[in-house]
Amino acid sequence: MKYILWLVGIVLGLALAFGGLQYVASERIEVVQLHTVDETGEDVVTRLWVVDHDGHAYLRGETDSGWFNRLQSSDMITLTRGEQTGDFSYTLKNENIDTINELMREKYTWGDQVIEFALGSRAESNAIELTPESS
Repeated sequence: MKYILWLVGIVLGLALAFGGLQYVASERIEVVQLHTVDETGEDVVTRLWVVDHDGHAYLRGETDSGWFNRLQSSDMITLTRGEQTGDFSYTLKNENIDTINELMREKYTWGDQVIEFALGSRAESNAIELTPESS
């Protein structure tokens, strides 16, 4: 019984350590807040990475993620970046995914590798180009 408890403790310790590493990897550099609305009308805030390319901000997302599905149910989104909050339209620019993946790797360094290890390859992700709404 003692060995089973040790094994359970080791497994739980490793899971906590990996979870902590994942949190540190994802929160240590710029993180934006994407505001979307769920099917009940409630505001949902998702923390995401962002990179800039050719004058646009880009998000990267998996097709089966909840925030990506909420994003697609609206023409406009609200994004908070630093102290600025604004409305944006978006366009899927999956032809740019290799460039966006490279920019994410450069900006988020080892954190991008940790998240890729946890979630899998980003080659099939969506590159989401954001365009600020004109005032």
